[in-house]
Amino acid sequence: MIQGEITSHILDSISDGVFTIDKDFSISSFNRAAEKITGVKKEEALGQKCFEVFRSNMCEKICPLRKTLKTGKKQIDIKGYCVSKEGRKIPISVSTALLKDKRGRVLGGAETFRDLSEIENLKKELKRASLGKLESKNASMQKIQDMLPSLAESLLPVLIQGETGTGKEIVAKSLHQLSPLKDGPFVAINCSAFPESLLESELFGYKKGAFTGADKDKPGRFALAENGTLFLDEIGDISLKLQVKLLRVLQEGEYEVIGGRSPIKTNARIISATNRKLEELIEAKKFRMDFYYRINVIGLELPPLKERTEDIVDFAELFLDGAFFRKNPTSDENPYFFSAEVLRYFYNYPWPGNIRELENTVERMLALARSYELDRKLLPESFFQEKKKHEGKQGDDLTSIKKIQERAEKKMLIKCLEKNNWHKGKTASDLEIDTSTLWRKLKKYGIERATV
Repeated sequence: MIQGEITSHILDSISDGVFTIDKDFSISSFNRAAEKITGVKKEEALGQKCFEVFRSNMCEKICPLRKTLKTGKKQIDIKGYCVSKEGRKIPISVSTALLKDKRGRVLGGAETFRDLSEIENLKKELKRASLGKLESKNASMQKIQDMLPSLAESLLPVLIQGETGTGKEIVAKSLHQLSPLKDGPFVAINCSAFPESLLESELFGYKKGAFTGADKDKPGRFALAENGTLFLDEIGDISLKLQVKLLRVLQEGEYEVIGGRSPIKTNARIISATNRKLEELIEAKKFRMDFYYRINVIGLELPPLKERTEDIVDFAELFLDGAFFRKNPTSDENPYFFSAEVLRYFYNYPWPGNIRELENTVERMLALARSYELDRKLLPESFFQEKKKHEGKQGDDLTSIKKIQERAEKKMLIKCLEKNNWHKGKTASDLEIDTSTLWRKLKKYGIERATV
């Protein structure tokens, strides 16, 4: 009795979940960690079938405990998930062993399981962080990316120009993250989203009683961006009057709060962006030349996506992973993929909305998908209208299109093989091709199990 109590205390002191079963798969012990992970109390678990309490995807397929009882061999670090009493899906790692008495007779089995939630969440956070970095294969963008570290260190004002959706805010955030101010705030404001009077108060803040409705002090974006970066998006839309006030901030390093009595110093770094041609606005007397030169100490011009065709497939797959993991944060791998035909449409489409349109298109396709292959049926009507415009035209980069098709086919083959545990016959059946055809394709692409 004392020995049993000692054993129980030892099991309750470890962080891994542990339970034991008899030969009929009824639970005979259940430690505290098992209670915490599953949400099931020991009193509820004892005597129940293990698959009724420990609801795991492994129960549906190959049960590690059943395999151990059948073969006598331990199962070590088997990955899967269980569903808690509250319905939460928990990633776990399972190990099993036989449970024997002093004479070596088999009494049942023991299973330990570890909650991998923290590890998996960290992996997802790292993956989400990488999703924000749109690495480019385009020569113009690579030149900009190479410049970013030195531009970030300088803390000089930067003006980023480019069409809507080309990734101007991503570049601004990269400059912030690479700068000495990276531990400070990154504050963004879309200048076109506010009328002039409201934009001024948003930028500089106001004091209580400064105007009707100002019933308390409100800090502006400059105050919020202290020791950090203030990103002024769509700066081409601000009024001449406000340009004068912002010019003073850039020249003197100080601003005045609406209703305030003395200027306030600011050390926020200013990064501006616009999709408008500021030179044309200057000629039309709608933009001040002196202000232009103050915000444009360093100028960056982002090319539209139609001039960066080499990036389209990478970005599409990046956005597909991002959208999938947002919906399925506990999943290890994204099973969805684009058909070769869809990638050809992507390659030939002009993308008037640029990277933002590509991201929206991918998210829409995933939301409508009924199978893992994302085919042309999921594309918006605009793609087919664009194709009609170009029917009969020559000059497509056929080599690039062929590479896109081959790349998509290779990815599809690997995903299907993984799904079927690399069984060639089942994979060929799923793809509706002969096994000999599958072997030829595997040889063509150099696909082996070590490819993964």
